[in-house]
Amino acid sequence: MDQSGLSMDSLSLDERDSPYETELEEDEWDTDLEPEAERKSTGKGMSTAELYLQACKLVGVIPVSYFLRNLGCATINLNHHGLGPLGGKALAIALVTDMHTTRLELADNFLLGEGARYLVEMLRANFTIQNLDLSNNHLQSAGAECVAKMLLDNISIKSIKLSGNGFIEDDAKWFAEAFSSNYRVKELDLSHNQFSGKGGEYLGQMLANNEGIELLDLSWNHLRMKGAVAFCAGLKVNVTLKQLDLSWNGFGNEGALALGEALKFNNTLVDLDLSNNRITNEGVGMLCRGLEANDTLRTLKLAYNSLTVEGALALIRVVKNTPKTAIEEINICNVLVNENFVQLLELTCQEHPSLEVQYGGVGGFIAKKPPKRADPMKVIQDYLDERKLRLWDFFRNIDKDGTMRVPVSEFRKAVQQSSIPLDRFQIEELIQRLDREGTGSVDYRGLADTRKQMMRDHRRQLRKVESRQKKEKQKSDRILKTFQTAMEAVTPRSSMVMSPGGAKEDSSGPQPFSATPLSSWHHIIMSNSSRYSVTNLSSEHVHLPMIGRTSSSRPLSSPAMRTYSQPNLMDDGPLPYLTKPASAHGIHSISNPSEGTSKLSPTANLLTTSRPALNANQSARKVSKGKKKTSKKQVEKTSKNQSKK
Repeated sequence: MDQSGLSMDSLSLDERDSPYETELEEDEWDTDLEPEAERKSTGKGMSTAELYLQACKLVGVIPVSYFLRNLGCATINLNHHGLGPLGGKALAIALVTDMHTTRLELADNFLLGEGARYLVEMLRANFTIQNLDLSNNHLQSAGAECVAKMLLDNISIKSIKLSGNGFIEDDAKWFAEAFSSNYRVKELDLSHNQFSGKGGEYLGQMLANNEGIELLDLSWNHLRMKGAVAFCAGLKVNVTLKQLDLSWNGFGNEGALALGEALKFNNTLVDLDLSNNRITNEGVGMLCRGLEANDTLRTLKLAYNSLTVEGALALIRVVKNTPKTAIEEINICNVLVNENFVQLLELTCQEHPSLEVQYGGVGGFIAKKPPKRADPMKVIQDYLDERKLRLWDFFRNIDKDGTMRVPVSEFRKAVQQSSIPLDRFQIEELIQRLDREGTGSVDYRGLADTRKQMMRDHRRQLRKVESRQKKEKQKSDRILKTFQTAMEAVTPRSSMVMSPGGAKEDSSGPQPFSATPLSSWHHIIMSNSSRYSVTNLSSEHVHLPMIGRTSSSRPLSSPAMRTYSQPNLMDDGPLPYLTKPASAHGIHSISNPSEGTSKLSPTANLLTTSRPALNANQSARKVSKGKKKTSKKQVEKTSKNQSKK
């Protein structure tokens, strides 16, 4: 089969075009159907599935199982299947005689110009397909020419999408020629191509001569100023176009001026998208001149242009001062407005209640958040609960069938005319929540689950609050505990005993202290490093006698109990040093007080009165020393007496 061109004879898979006839008969078809073998081999009377399988075998491609499963359906969606030119050829062969498919979607299949030729040949014989999507298939100029020539003769196509196919400005002349005589196509998508300024001139001619297109998408086509002016000239005299997307084309103020002039005369356009077109406040002023004379445009999108609050005010003034205006929606969602704009908008909405304006925020340099409003669904639910009404009771005047689905306009009107305390913003928020898909009809069954949802939200909020409070309390407790520890370390109380810490001794300054509760101090002993430490002695250690018992049996002023007090540790003088280590089982007494004095401290001025808490312990040590001395003397006397005897 010649792949450079595709004739109707080859599309029907005539017997002479199939070199694999014998192999297909032996390997593919069931031999039990002998009477039909000859009919199948010639391709006459084949089903669409059989024809497609044989075509795939013939051109050497793998059949698409999705296509086989959906044969007989009105819509066949083969987007992103990677068909390629030969896959498009097999599909075209199968669809020549198909009588069921009305919508064929083939976006992003890399069909190229070659695949477009095969589909065009199929569409010359197939009059069932009405909607065709060939977007993002790299058709280039060759594909543009093929499709445009097909549209000259085709009488069934009503919608065609050719977005992102790399069409250049010279390719626009093919479409201008095709749509000058084709009035059957109602929707045309030529977005994301490169028509530029010259292409805008051809497309302007197309609009001037065409009397069929109602929806046209030319976004992302680099039309710029010259192309915009030429295109608007054709729009001025067009009498059928209703929706026009010109976003991302760099129209500038010149293009806005041309559009304003076109809108003065055009009386069919309903939806106009001019987003991202480098239009400033000056351009909006020029556009407003056309809006003053226009009475059909309902939606105007000017998002992400170089507008400020002055341009926004100009748009609202046009709506307010034009009684016959039909504008219901203005999108300037990136514009930061002020209080004057909000006040003017409120006044305008009183005269035009259906007006909806999307803006960025309110404020000077910082956007001000709008006031928090009550949940509109909760307001309606409370309203019904107070009056003991059902949802259907409220909407039965507009919902005759009881399907709980009503048009948006009727729903808005019913709510506005009722006594439900909802303002305009709450009504629009409610509509957006009940019509998330933008179908134009409100499914108010969602209101029935409002109470359950509110209860779930309330419980979830309570859990969040409790969790947050718990974390805050834990954090507060940690902070308080840390603070208390720090206070105990730096501020000793009367119920605490100050003991030297574990820091290294420094003769140049005072020794640091650590604060420890008195209850944890069971015994005080002296360590080998001449520092005091706290130890809970076991039962086998020698316990120190009670202070009261010792003081009652022997006065502290007794010579036998004479010891030296603890040095003043807060003194800036040198720290005392002990010559003998203290044992854990007891403290050895100093036999010669004068000797002990010289060893404890080189100067007598370092020995001062101790603190009360330490005196008690020192008294215990003195008593123990006195007892030890007494016991030794008694032993000596006993031994002398025995020797005399």
